[in-house]
Amino acid sequence: MANRPVNAGSGAAAAPPPVPHDAAPAAPAGYDAATAAPAGHRAARTARTTRTTRAARDPRPSKLAWLPYLIVLAGAATGMLIAWQGSKYVGRGAGLIGASLLVGALARLILPERYAGLLASRRKASDVLGFAAFGAAVLAVAIALP
Repeated sequence: MANRPVNAGSGAAAAPPPVPHDAAPAAPAGYDAATAAPAGHRAARTARTTRTTRAARDPRPSKLAWLPYLIVLAGAATGMLIAWQGSKYVGRGAGLIGASLLVGALARLILPERYAGLLASRRKASDVLGFAAFGAAVLAVAIALP
């Protein structure tokens, strides 16, 4: 009793009788099983070939993909350096930071995924909305500063 599976029953039970929907459907007239594709597979493609773009063949990002990111990063770093000069320059520095974030939003909106580089971290709508919201907020602070 200990070596027997739990759902084995008494051991004398036979297989259940077949149900009508278990049977394979009948082949239609004129059907040739030798030329048919295996079950679950699509029909074989014809000789027509599809063209693929270079971006589809090569999933690696372009070397130019760093350029928009570096432009935004340089603008933000320059804004920080200007703001670091003293309280008289904080508004200008914050304005440059906000403007560089808005440029990042515009670059992410215009550029395709391959050329967006590190500006593309989520979906395009999320990236653009995030850059634009932060850029506008920093720009609003820069305008409010004396």
